[in-house]
Amino acid sequence: MANTLDPKDLKQIINLKQDGYSNRQIGATLGICRNTINSYIHLFKGSGYSFKELLKLDNHTLEKLFTSHTTINNKRYDELMFYFESINKARNHPGFTFLYHYTEYSQKVKDPYSYTQFMEHYHRKYAKIKGSMKLEHEAGKEIFVDFAGKKLQIVDKITGEILPVEVFVAMLPNSQYTYVEACMSQKREDFISCCENALHFYGGVPKAIVSDNLKSAVTRSSRYEAQVNRSFKDFARHYNCVVNPTRSYSPQDKALVENAVHLAYQRIYYPLREMTFFSLADLNKEIKLLLECYNNLLFQRKEASRLELFQSVEREYLKPLSSTRYEIKEYRRAKVQKIGYIYFSPDKTYYSVPYRYIGKETTLHYTKGMVEVYYNQQRIAIHQRSGSKGAYITNKDHLSSSHKQYSQWSPQYFKNKAAVHGSYVAACVERIIAALDYPETGYKRAMGVIQLHKSYGSQRLDNACKRAIQADAVSYNRITNILKNNLDQSSLFLQEETDRGSHIPKHANIRGASNYK
Repeated sequence: MANTLDPKDLKQIINLKQDGYSNRQIGATLGICRNTINSYIHLFKGSGYSFKELLKLDNHTLEKLFTSHTTINNKRYDELMFYFESINKARNHPGFTFLYHYTEYSQKVKDPYSYTQFMEHYHRKYAKIKGSMKLEHEAGKEIFVDFAGKKLQIVDKITGEILPVEVFVAMLPNSQYTYVEACMSQKREDFISCCENALHFYGGVPKAIVSDNLKSAVTRSSRYEAQVNRSFKDFARHYNCVVNPTRSYSPQDKALVENAVHLAYQRIYYPLREMTFFSLADLNKEIKLLLECYNNLLFQRKEASRLELFQSVEREYLKPLSSTRYEIKEYRRAKVQKIGYIYFSPDKTYYSVPYRYIGKETTLHYTKGMVEVYYNQQRIAIHQRSGSKGAYITNKDHLSSSHKQYSQWSPQYFKNKAAVHGSYVAACVERIIAALDYPETGYKRAMGVIQLHKSYGSQRLDNACKRAIQADAVSYNRITNILKNNLDQSSLFLQEETDRGSHIPKHANIRGASNYK
């Protein structure tokens, strides 16, 4: 089944085209069929927009303009590639023929390629890797990143517990200039933070980040078309580069960084073997010193070090860094409530959106300091993130004329509104709001109590509120029941008022008093 290209993939295609990549190179870098790249480039050129203008469009607009999709069938192609591995094991066996293996292949799979396609795919895949050859890496083109297989450790000062820590390794393949950093885990947040620190260590950005198929980088690993996770793709977009995961079970794709990891064991791990560290910061400080020595070592066959090759050759080919650091984004879904807010569960807070989206399912993109609301990949609201539990964060422009009155609601607003109908009404409203964890959830109940004066009058409402306070049962339902059953005018209540010298209306109706318990 075909996969629709993500708008961020479209922007990566445009970025690479601007960098002078051919369509074939773009397809190889992103793991997308070359014919699909050709189709999209044709659509881009016929859209009437320049590449720079297309990059400025939001994801929603870009998706509407280009609805084309890839034509590669991953399952069918993967079956063929896995079968090729078994063919290679038998290549040197006497009597080997491709026709024999094609016949075997066509009987095993449901939808086989033709023999011509079978041979074309085989020669396309293996023609470049016959024998052993040295690859010449273009300066500033790629950065290889990976985690070392072996861990370092720090000691908890309080408990004495030994904590294993991961070691991140990055390398520019042309100069082999290397960056090493220890972090607490291989989780997405740590991985992206290490990648960002590496870019700042180099002082520039390559055209592509070549990563392994680890979970913090891809959502679905594949030998031929891995799916990069949303956050890592957004990180690459922020720094104007692309992500190119290596093929699973293909160590030759990242041979240089594997070698860099091996050298890190020798130049960094070994000197640290008898040292004890009580914090990640102390460990990284020592790693930095050892790394400086390592990058200054002269190559055996070159009259230069990694640092010298980087400074003289590779640095000038790197793109400039973004002016701002990347903030990792998290994603959630939320439905717009009837009052025009979405509920943000991580902080238990509410954020307003334009009232016309009431009832719609939205996607929340949030960082440590910002919450953005998207509908159909179009941003409809943005707010500074509030750490106040239960807060209602409101942009008044989001409210319709019938909703704007709600932005004025506050405990004092309702207290003033209730005081017009009597001191006991005001006291009840104050108690209703104060009794709840979040004042906003009591506003409607408070308004309900105040509105009872329309049916029963201010005097009766004030008497009912007084009785509710005396019974220590202040609530909208309780006050409503007192008024409905005329308990504010019962004989017991009237006697108490008489004893206090209160005025008793001559028309008082005490029906229903016997029902009061």
